[in-house]
Amino acid sequence: MESYLVVVIGFVVAVIIGYIVGKLISKKAAAKIIQEGEKEKARILEEATKNAEHIQKEKLLEVKEEWHRRKTEFEQERHQKMKQVAATDTQLKKREENLENRMDMILKREKQLQELEVNLKKNQETLDIKLAKVSEIEARANHKLEEISGYSKDEAKRVLFDSLISDVKNQAANKIKQIREETKQKAEKEAQSIIIQAIQRTATDHSIESTVSVVNLESDEMKGRIIGREGRNIRAFESATGVDLIIDDTPEAVVISGFDPFRREVAKKSLEKLMVDGRIHPARIEEIVEKTRKELEEEILQVGENVVLELGIKNMHKELCRLVGKMKYRSSYGQNLLSHSIEVAKIAGIMASELGLDVNLAKRGALLHDIGKCADDAEGPHALIGFEIARKYKEHPIVCNAIGSHHEDIEMETPYAVIVQAADSISGARPGARRESLETYIKRLEKLEEIATSFEGVGKTYAIQAGREVRVIVEPEKIDDSNSEQLANDIAERIEQEMEYPGQIKVTVIREKRSVALAK
Repeated sequence: MESYLVVVIGFVVAVIIGYIVGKLISKKAAAKIIQEGEKEKARILEEATKNAEHIQKEKLLEVKEEWHRRKTEFEQERHQKMKQVAATDTQLKKREENLENRMDMILKREKQLQELEVNLKKNQETLDIKLAKVSEIEARANHKLEEISGYSKDEAKRVLFDSLISDVKNQAANKIKQIREETKQKAEKEAQSIIIQAIQRTATDHSIESTVSVVNLESDEMKGRIIGREGRNIRAFESATGVDLIIDDTPEAVVISGFDPFRREVAKKSLEKLMVDGRIHPARIEEIVEKTRKELEEEILQVGENVVLELGIKNMHKELCRLVGKMKYRSSYGQNLLSHSIEVAKIAGIMASELGLDVNLAKRGALLHDIGKCADDAEGPHALIGFEIARKYKEHPIVCNAIGSHHEDIEMETPYAVIVQAADSISGARPGARRESLETYIKRLEKLEEIATSFEGVGKTYAIQAGREVRVIVEPEKIDDSNSEQLANDIAERIEQEMEYPGQIKVTVIREKRSVALAK
């Protein structure tokens, strides 16, 4: 135990001795470190002082340089401002001198103007005196002229004015006549050349549409079957087709009568199918007629598309093609409408080609110019109806205008409208192309003569050449040669406004003066 305590005590003493020795050693080290730190501190302070002095010197130099630079700039700017001030002073002095000079000039001009005013007043007074003398002389001269001529001043003016008007009218009428004749000759030659080429290059058959169709029968026994018991079959047939079926003594033939070509065609085909089928009774008749009507409707569209394809026209609306095909079963003045429209399209295409215009537009307008006649349940002029239909299906405005203006229901806006109108007249005016009833023909002649006679100075009128020319004989005392030309134009314009006719009508004004004396 004692040995253990000795050991512990010895360990504690050793620790204490080691601590004391460590403290002594650490104090020496700390003192050394402190000494070294003081030296480092002194060195850093010395370096900082040196750096601060160096920086202070650099900043001082920079400040001096900046001050010197600004001073130089200020001096330059001051010098420049001084120059500007001097220049401005110089300009002001010049302006003052100019103003003084101008003031002198203005004063001189004022003096000159005052002198001119004085002179003008003197001249005006002298002029007034002279004018008074001239007026007095003129009054005396006029009075003398009135005494010599026997006319007052106003009467002389009126006579002179009337004389001048008469001379000017005669000269103007003669000049207008000369210009019109020259223009007419040139236009006629060119138009005749184009029209002749169009007619020669277009070959079309002409035939008058009739109002009846004939169906041939295998034997006369078929007539009894068509009539049926107590006539029930024929009544059912006429009711379904809307035509009249004429069964008379004509051997092996039945006549279908009706004004609508489409209905006649439906009736004819239906009757032929019934005879082949052999079952002829009211129910079968209605069935066959309805089926035939649908087939013809499809055929109409096909016909229209074929015509458009034949004429080389592209991108036409299907409904317009149907209306074109419908023309096959329409007629105008006995002329088949489809044949007429095809012919007009060909003629218009040739004329447009000769004039260097778009052939396709001319053909479209010409082919569609009468589609208004095929429109169902539409009222008004067929040209305007066709115009609205073409606009509805997005046709070109040129084509629409050509359709609407070919009878001058609207104003013509392009040469294509004139071409379509001319081609339509050519087709309708071909010999045998159209027919006209006697009553209508006589009324047209009477209307022609009535219009011509209504003008003042007309003595007699004669409608000749089947109404294609009207000759007007005027009274020579009332109408002179220069006014004859104007009278012919006035009559032609009145005929265009009040009448409808195919082709054109020539107006010829004849003025003849005969002096007769008898020697006894």
